[in-house]
Amino acid sequence: MLLVVLVAAAALLAGLAANRYLRPRLLHEDDDTGMAVKDLVGPLLTLTVLLLAFVLVTANGSYGKAEVASRGEARALDQLVETAEYAPQAQRARIQADAVCYARAVRTQEWPAMADGEGSAAPSVWSTDFRLTFRTLEGKPAFGMLVAADNKRSDEREERLTQATASIPSAILWFLLATLTITVIGLGICLPRRNNRGQVITLVVITALLTTTLCIIRDVDRPFGGIIQVEPTAITEAERQATRDFLAHSTLTELPCDDQGNRREA
Repeated sequence: MLLVVLVAAAALLAGLAANRYLRPRLLHEDDDTGMAVKDLVGPLLTLTVLLLAFVLVTANGSYGKAEVASRGEARALDQLVETAEYAPQAQRARIQADAVCYARAVRTQEWPAMADGEGSAAPSVWSTDFRLTFRTLEGKPAFGMLVAADNKRSDEREERLTQATASIPSAILWFLLATLTITVIGLGICLPRRNNRGQVITLVVITALLTTTLCIIRDVDRPFGGIIQVEPTAITEAERQATRDFLAHSTLTELPCDDQGNRREA
């Protein structure tokens, strides 16, 4: 980092020195000729657009990973419920009930918490129950399949929580905002003072587009808390199917959790 700053500063000083001492000998031009401000704003605008495009691609990648992890977790939970059909009746009922409660805890408690980049301890209560039930099935044919499905669920949940945190540091967003501000000011300086209605409208449109791009970057970088957010559609469907299977095959009529995924009192 320090090397980059030093090299850039040295290049700036070398350029100013060349302008002061070397340019008059090589070009033999007047001191007031050369590049105008508008000639310098063009590269700045290009740099701003490229930076915004690069960061937008990065943010969109994080959003995509969050969506894929959410669907993967729901599929793994559904597979866990289906695999429980090969377990004895008591363990099957407990696994399917825990799956319903896990999905409820993710949907109602962990999903809102991810808007702030946080997680929730509520789903972990039921994932612990999964493992306790699996211990009673060691040596049974369904044991390996259940453990594999639960490991997949755990991995996808971890990936989902990882993507809930911002992938673009705040310093980069502030840098983009500063670059955008300097670019707009530079373009404004280059506008003619009279008969400039068309140029002003164009500047307003450019400013709106650049600002919208930066807002989209900020929003997409928060896949569970922005306007464009990943909805808990997949986990809700997994909850519905797990509830159906639990009620269809279990002699129990009440789940061990409430509608928020919290354990009921014994």
